[in-house]
Amino acid sequence: MEGSSETGSQSQVMGIRSLINSENGSHISKNSFQSWENYSQALLEIPWRLADRVTSRSHDQTEMVEVKARSGHEMKKTLNWWDLIWFGMGAVIGSGIFVLTGLETREHAGPAVVLSYVVSGASALLSVFCYTEFAVEIPVAGGSFAYLRVELGDFVAFIAAGNILLEYVIGGAAVARSWTSYFATLCNYKANDFRILVHFLPEDYRKLDPVAVVVIAAICVLAVLSTKGSSRLNYIASIVHIIVIIFIIIAGLTKADVKNYTPFVPFGVRGIFQASAVLFFAYVGFDAVSTMAEETKNPARDIPIGLLGSMVVTTLVYCLLAVTLCLLQPYADVDADAPYSVAFQAVGLGWAKYIVAAGALKGMTSVLLVGAVGQARYLTHIARSHMLPQFLAKVDPRTGTPINATAVMLVPTAVIAFFTDLRVLANLLSVSTLFIFMLVAVALLVRRYYVSGVTKQLNCVVLVICLGLILGSSIGTAAYWGKSTDNRWHGYAITGPVWLIGTVGLWLLVPQARKPKLWGVPLVPWLPSASIAINFFLLGSIDKASFKRFGIWTAIILVYYLFFGLHFSYDKAKASGDQKIRMEDGAELKVVEEGADSSATGSASAGVNLIGNASTVGGS
Repeated sequence: MEGSSETGSQSQVMGIRSLINSENGSHISKNSFQSWENYSQALLEIPWRLADRVTSRSHDQTEMVEVKARSGHEMKKTLNWWDLIWFGMGAVIGSGIFVLTGLETREHAGPAVVLSYVVSGASALLSVFCYTEFAVEIPVAGGSFAYLRVELGDFVAFIAAGNILLEYVIGGAAVARSWTSYFATLCNYKANDFRILVHFLPEDYRKLDPVAVVVIAAICVLAVLSTKGSSRLNYIASIVHIIVIIFIIIAGLTKADVKNYTPFVPFGVRGIFQASAVLFFAYVGFDAVSTMAEETKNPARDIPIGLLGSMVVTTLVYCLLAVTLCLLQPYADVDADAPYSVAFQAVGLGWAKYIVAAGALKGMTSVLLVGAVGQARYLTHIARSHMLPQFLAKVDPRTGTPINATAVMLVPTAVIAFFTDLRVLANLLSVSTLFIFMLVAVALLVRRYYVSGVTKQLNCVVLVICLGLILGSSIGTAAYWGKSTDNRWHGYAITGPVWLIGTVGLWLLVPQARKPKLWGVPLVPWLPSASIAINFFLLGSIDKASFKRFGIWTAIILVYYLFFGLHFSYDKAKASGDQKIRMEDGAELKVVEEGADSSATGSASAGVNLIGNASTVGGS
């Protein structure tokens, strides 16, 4: 039966791929972008086309069969749960702990930075649960873009996708700049000795970092050669990294001074949460692991073990390292750029700083490598959906990796790393990441409680009301926290009960319309609702300048979508609406999208249904 199923799946992909290949590029020339006249007409139709894309949702099987086939070649299934655990640890451990712990300890949290890591870790773990169910049910390279496209539609998915890509670019740039700082320490230089100071540039952009650019270029080469090869290199780097972390904890505790833990909360509770919002950066790598689901041999088993296992270990390691750092030095003396190396030197273990710096470099190299692998797969899947140029969707037949997407993503990463200061990068990254994780939690609630044609209208209304209460109360809590400068609690006495009413209402009044087939998040709706609340709360701790930059970037990608991405996507949907694909077993596939009326609008929707056969390929 297993062999038969696999053969059938291959025939579906082959049939769809033949359709894709026969049309590749032609749908654009025949529609909105054929001439200026066509494009002008498309611009006049933006309100109607946007309404179509906002209300159209994809289906699981469309993402796993038709959309995946647009790459021309399959990604190789070479990874298991062991690979994913090490990828997860390689992606996460090394970014925040070596990049931002010193900065946040010194400026916001003091010794209570360990509590900041606990809060960030709890938020990340809730998000990991949501990601895991999606990654098991929809194991494709698109990660959260594919999940949001299925549950919240094209428009929301694209806005999120732009911020996902920003997250990866900013994260890679931040780690690359910190790589330079630790490399300088290893060579007995100060962090800025390897940077070029240009006085006429703005203060946050005047320290040019050529070393970061060289490191990113080297990572690009490694990422395009082989996913399995990247995995093996990640093994080696991560093992060395773990050994160094154990050394830091043991050696550091031998020089511990509990007096350094006084005062424990020098900046107050607000400082703990401010640091927590920024240190969330330390956990962002795990979503890159979800993009590797397409290359995983057994997603139902491997992804939950890989994601959850790596997150639990990572949170424990972070807390131990944070405690060790603050026992070594008074928080005011902690170095912002290379905290652990400088701390060992301060307590008379100057020789240890070289081991620490080497381990940090290994860790950050792993982060950059896994990030490069993950971001390329995001871009590939977005291009598969025809929202970006099709050359970005291509998978190289020899290496089985998306070479074009990898190179295109790492170029802006290198440019931003060359110019931009770490403080700017860290805050902007956290806004983007928390926003995306919040959307994934919302999407999970929609997935569980709404299925087109199954959920009753009354239940839909109650679902919308409950989601509105959860989102509104979470936003209110974050806004009240961000605006208040004292310890007032009156606002929380309103927003807290409203959140509880929304969650309890969803739990008691709306029956779940879909049960997970393979692996599901426990305690729905409580767990995803809590994820929404805590992600918004952490957003309330981030500075206004970061929100302005986030708004500017979102406006830029919205302009691109309205003038280009919308029409690429709409044309493809319209062209697919009445197409049938003859399969090898005599059945036919017709591409249709939920939420669109093909006969009336010609728009496609994202389900894949078998016609002329009793069986069905496609999600409900």
